[in-house]
Amino acid sequence: MNTALRAESEELLFKSQEHKEFYVKHMGEVDNKDVYNKALFYTLGIANETRRMIGHIYDFKSNSVRPQCLFEGWITSGSARLVRLAFNLYCNDTPSIYNYEENQEEALKECKYYCVEDIFCCEYAPFFLEAVRLRYPEYFRSVKGVF
Repeated sequence: MNTALRAESEELLFKSQEHKEFYVKHMGEVDNKDVYNKALFYTLGIANETRRMIGHIYDFKSNSVRPQCLFEGWITSGSARLVRLAFNLYCNDTPSIYNYEENQEEALKECKYYCVEDIFCCEYAPFFLEAVRLRYPEYFRSVKGVF
């Protein structure tokens, strides 16, 4: 593992050793170690089910998210929160909205699930803040030690 990634992973708040290993493993596999990938793999590594289903969530060949995973049978309310936040941090968008092109009512309903309250009101909130910090490091430099 490269030295910078090792040092960064020592400073991050991880939910478990498996979370940390997932993050380090997948960041080590991607060529682009930018803030988008950091936030994505950190967020998806929080829970066992998203770690296990990473191939359904992210396409490693095309380096793109798979919004259709939100409609698969394994998705729970908790894993949906993780996936939605990860997608939002990775894409700066709500990619699952495009699954509803012909049904505007369903599209608006899906957009609501990306609201802060719908994502952050759960046990993962401290880790979600860490993911936001990873994605937007330039805004957190002045508050070092707060997170």
